Amino acid sequence: MNRQTQGALLAILGAVLLTISAFSTTYVNYVKPGFRPLLVGAGAVLVGLGLLSVAQGWLGRPGAHGHAPRVAWLLAAPVFAIAMIAPPALGSFAARLDDGAPAPSRTANYGKLGRGGVTELTLGEFIGRAYAPSGSSLTGRKVRLTGFAVPSKTGWYVTRMRINCCAADAMALEVAVHGVPSPKENTWVQVTGTWIPWKEGVPDDYEPPALTATDVTAIAQPAEPYE
Repeated sequence: MNRQTQGALLAILGAVLLTISAFSTTYVNYVKPGFRPLLVGAGAVLVGLGLLSVAQGWLGRPGAHGHAPRVAWLLAAPVFAIAMIAPPALGSFAARLDDGAPAPSRTANYGKLGRGGVTELTLGEFIGRAYAPSGSSLTGRKVRLTGFAVPSKTGWYVTRMRINCCAADAMALEVAVHGVPSPKENTWVQVTGTWIPWKEGVPDDYEPPALTATDVTAIAQPAEPYE
């Protein structure tokens, strides 16, 4: 691989990075939305460096026609991975592999939920409220959760992945759903129902809380798939 080819690959990689971050929302499948400015900046720098390398070759600058090691072709791997494969957001496969468990606060104090109607909650808040010292904030309240379906041996979970910075540190948030059949795996749904209190109080070891569903509606994947 000569320097011009290497520069061209660098520019293409930067262009792909700009495409998924500046001109689309594909980047949220991999990182949190707050990283967008950094991705755009990195893409612009890569394009600039790549074009500079190509221009030096055209102008016949010393060293511009030198050959880089063959391993430099690995620069093309991210280009093909992102541009041609375009990995989707993490789904049920990643959720099943996750053997960790969220650490809901047992000291958090949540305000009361409004009476009447349906309250939209994230899975993280629903789990936190269930594990709060007084889980009564959920008692008898109708809530709506959004996530994708993950079938299990005993039923199914409405699930959403939580990330701190990127998909590499993702953790599955799960709520067991009772009372309705499981949708097709990985189907994004909104589940409306009420919390099922633990019979013996909040467990010492973590187990996903559950709710009895009264309605399940299939939806398109949200623009931001992670919590």
